[in-house]
Amino acid sequence: MFSLYDPIDETVREALKEHDDYTAALLARRGIETPEDAEAFLSPSYDDHIGDPFLILNMEKSARRVAKAIDEQERITVWSDYDCDGIPGGVVLHDFLKKAKANFTNYIPHRHLEGYGLNIDGIKKLADEGTTLLITVDSGITDVEQVAYANSLGMEVIVTDHHLPQEVLPPAFAIVDPKQDGETNEYRDFCGGGLAWKLSCAVLKVGFKGRENIAPGWEKWLLDMAGLSTIADMVPLTGENRVIAKYGLLVMRKSPRMGFQKLCKVARVNQRSITEDDVGFMIAPRVNATSRMGNPRDAFELFTTEDEVRADELAKLLESVNRSRRATGAAVTRAVHERLEERKLQGELPSVIAMGDPNWRPGLLGLVANSVAEEYGRPVFLWGREGGTTAKGSCRAGGNGVSLVALMEQASDVFEEFGGHAASGGFTVKDDQIFFLEEQLCKALAELPEQSMADRAQYADSEILESDNLHVQLARTERFAPFGMENRKPTFLLRDIRLDKVSWFGKAEEHLRLSLIRDDGFDQKALEAISFYAKRELGDTPKQLQPGTTISLLANLERDQFSRGQPVRLRIIALSL
Repeated sequence: MFSLYDPIDETVREALKEHDDYTAALLARRGIETPEDAEAFLSPSYDDHIGDPFLILNMEKSARRVAKAIDEQERITVWSDYDCDGIPGGVVLHDFLKKAKANFTNYIPHRHLEGYGLNIDGIKKLADEGTTLLITVDSGITDVEQVAYANSLGMEVIVTDHHLPQEVLPPAFAIVDPKQDGETNEYRDFCGGGLAWKLSCAVLKVGFKGRENIAPGWEKWLLDMAGLSTIADMVPLTGENRVIAKYGLLVMRKSPRMGFQKLCKVARVNQRSITEDDVGFMIAPRVNATSRMGNPRDAFELFTTEDEVRADELAKLLESVNRSRRATGAAVTRAVHERLEERKLQGELPSVIAMGDPNWRPGLLGLVANSVAEEYGRPVFLWGREGGTTAKGSCRAGGNGVSLVALMEQASDVFEEFGGHAASGGFTVKDDQIFFLEEQLCKALAELPEQSMADRAQYADSEILESDNLHVQLARTERFAPFGMENRKPTFLLRDIRLDKVSWFGKAEEHLRLSLIRDDGFDQKALEAISFYAKRELGDTPKQLQPGTTISLLANLERDQFSRGQPVRLRIIALSL
C-alpha cells in the first residue's frame, strides 16, 4: 500500500552534493536542482529574495496615486474582503496609512448582508462621506459595474486582487493583479494581504510628505499580517510567498500587536514559537468565524486596537464566535452523515456527493465538505442559502486526484458561477438546476479524462530505519518550513511496527495515541504516534487496532510542544494492517 518515491536523477544529485541524501531528494521533488536555488529555498533572505514592488504591473502607478492622496489629504477608503486574507490585508494598509498620517478609513462588507466584493450601496455611502480614492484588497477584479459606478460618483479606484480576471476588466485607475494578462513580475502567486504589503512598500519607495519620519525597514513590522494572510489563504508557499511567510512568522513571534497577543492567548497558542500550523488551524479559523457567524469588523478591530481592555474583549468574542461556528458546523456534519447513512442503505453512494439545505450557512460548508470528502474519498459539494439568495456552497476533492475546477467546467451549465483550485472551490447553483446538481456532476466526472495524478498520501520521502536519528531528521525537515501549498510536509514510512499501547483521548475519545516497538531490536518504545480526529481522518482502520497488532504507517515528524523536552513524535497520515 505504501511506497517510497523513486531516487532522484544522478545529475541532480551531483549538483546538490553539498546536501545529505534526504535534503537533496526533498529539494529535487520541489523542482530545485541547483546550489543557488537550494540556498535561496533553505535560507531565504529578506534583502535578497523580496522583489522590487515596481516590477509588478501597475504597482508604481498605484503607489504614486496613493502618495498624491496622502499629500493632498484626500479621503482614502480601503475596501477589503471579510476573510483571513482580506482582513489582515486591510490591517496592513490601515497601519501604513496611519503611519503616513493619511486621511483614510477601512470598509469591510458584511458577508450575509452585502456579499463578496464591491457593492453599489456601500460605494454610495462612501462617496457621500467624501471618499475620492478607493483601494480594494483581495477583491474587485470582477466588479466591472461597481467600479464604473464609483467612477461616476467622482472616485478613482485602485484594484488590488489575486483572483482570476474575467474577459472584461473593471474600469479602474489601476489594476494590480498578477493574474492579469501582461503581468511583468516573474512571481505571480501573491495573496491579497501580500499585495497590500507590496503596495505599502511601493508607496514608501515613491515617497510622500513626512516619509522621512518613517524609519527605514519599518514596513517589516507589517509582515505579521502579510504572513498571516499568506499562510491562511493557502497560496503556494514558494518564491516570494515563502519569504513573506517565513519572516511573517518571525514577526508574529515578537509582535507587539495587542490584539494578536490576546488572540494567541485565548487560542492557547504559544506566540513565541508560533508555526504555520498554529496559524492555519488555530488563528485563521477564529478570524474567519467572525464573517461566518458574526461581524468581520470585530477581527479587524482586534488587530488594530491599541486598547488592551478592548483587545481582551475582542479576543474573547472571537473565541466565543468560533465555538458557535464549530457547534453549528458539527450539526451540519451530523446532518450530512445521517443522510449518507440512509443513502448507503439504499445502495452505493454516487461518485460525487452533492447535497444542501436552505438553512445551512454557505460560509460554514467548506470545513464540512472537507471532512466528508476525506472520509468518503470522493468530491463533495454542499450548498446553503444566505438571506434568500441563490444556493451557494463549497466543494472539496477528497484527495483522489480529481480537479474540481475541471469538474465544474465540465458541468458548467448547472452553475451561475464557480471558481477555486484543484482541491477546493466555491460555487453558486442556478435555481432551476439545484435538484439536478449531483446527477450532472456525476455525469461530468465520468466524462473527464483519466486522472493521472498519483495519491501522494501513499508515498513517503524517507523510511525510518534502525540507524535513523529522529532528532537529526526532524532538524533537516524543519529547514523546509514553513509548509503549505506546493511545499508539503515530508512523509516518513515505518514498516511492520508492533503496537505496544493503543489509547484514545479527548472529550469524545476522538483522538488516537499509539506507542510503537519493533521486534528486530529497533527500540521505539519512547516513540509516540498520534492522530487527531482519527476516526474521521483514518476511516475504519483505527477501530481494529489492539496491542500486539503489526502495522505499517505513513507519518510526519513533529515536536511534541506540550511535553518536557519537546520529544519527537509522529503525526499519522495513513495506516495499514
